[in-house]
Amino acid sequence: MDEPTSSTTPTASPTPTWPPVAVPGQAAPAIPEPSPAEDEKPPQAPEGAALLDELREAIARYVILPSSEALTAVTLWVAATHIQPALQHAPRLAVVGPAKRCGKSRLLDVITETVREPLITVNTSPAVVFRAIGDDPPTLLVDEADTIFGSIKAAEKNEELRGLLNAGHQRNRPALRISGPEHKPQAFPTFAMAALAGIGDLPDTVMDRAVVIRMQRRKDGERVEQFRSRRDIPTLHGLRDRLTAWLRPLMDTAADLVPPMPVQDRAADTWEPLVIVAELAGGTWPEEARAACASMCAAEAGKDDESNLKTRLLQDIRRAFARCGDPDIMRTRDLLDELLKDQEAPWAEYGTAGLSPRHLGILLKDFDIKAATHRFEGGRQAKGFARLRFADAWARYCPEEPTPDSGDESTAPGPGLHS
Repeated sequence: MDEPTSSTTPTASPTPTWPPVAVPGQAAPAIPEPSPAEDEKPPQAPEGAALLDELREAIARYVILPSSEALTAVTLWVAATHIQPALQHAPRLAVVGPAKRCGKSRLLDVITETVREPLITVNTSPAVVFRAIGDDPPTLLVDEADTIFGSIKAAEKNEELRGLLNAGHQRNRPALRISGPEHKPQAFPTFAMAALAGIGDLPDTVMDRAVVIRMQRRKDGERVEQFRSRRDIPTLHGLRDRLTAWLRPLMDTAADLVPPMPVQDRAADTWEPLVIVAELAGGTWPEEARAACASMCAAEAGKDDESNLKTRLLQDIRRAFARCGDPDIMRTRDLLDELLKDQEAPWAEYGTAGLSPRHLGILLKDFDIKAATHRFEGGRQAKGFARLRFADAWARYCPEEPTPDSGDESTAPGPGLHS
């Protein structure tokens, strides 16, 4: 006879509570340590910042830019072409170099495949360009711009294109043309971003509206990948499409942004679209964009002053007055003697026999500075210049930078004032 089996009913284990509670007479339960898999992952860069990083790497793969700031500027300029309808200004990208084989055309090749709606203007008449620009404009691309603006004859022939490039920097600057069978005036929009590449500087009016990239030849040991259309264009197009997908939904946000700028006036207008893209991207890009803006604008300001003969003349006249003890009046003859003494200045070789009183008067005419007859020591009268007449032009076109120990606090905004 089988013995009865006693069935034992299993007792349900108590439901654990959280957080663990200590039970009297028992050891406090241990709190489990988080496993490595549960550790927080390191923060990742925002989508826009990561995409700009990828674009920057793609550009640097094929071209060596003159500086990291220039690489940052080109990256942001390319991205800004994707939000042109939201922008107030359309900056030009001037890719210039002193000679051939500096990478200008190669950079334009990479830009062409990453900007929005590229329109290459080689052998394209201004009339065609006018009609190609609309509310959502293309990105104009001009290679070998030196053949268009490099000589007086060529510049005169392409004056209409230069006018388009100047007007199109700012919104609401249409070009009026007679069009249609009724020959009525019609307004054509000109607003569109443009990249121009060439040997030597472009016209001053174009350079003044441009982010300037001064290319250089590669040194021995500097290597880049060869650009091959069949292999590389599909990859660049994929990057272009991702830029579009990221930025186009943000155009309303971009249109409302007024970012603080490290520069003023037209330089701020030109660089604002780049800083807007950097603000949309986040990460380190806003800081890098402003650093590039300040550095590159300062470099161009120095080059402009060196190339502008009239500004150079104002600076040299101020030095001439200083060397003579800053008199209230200087004879024209004495002023010319001081200017011609400077062997590094262009005045000894100006014209056929050096700077003359007539040349001096012509150069100073735009500043409303004229020689006048003054009475000097001994009662003798002679033509001369009053130092006070230069004060306004000096302050406007070549202001002296305050020295650190000058104690000049006039530039600091007072309470309630904004710079």
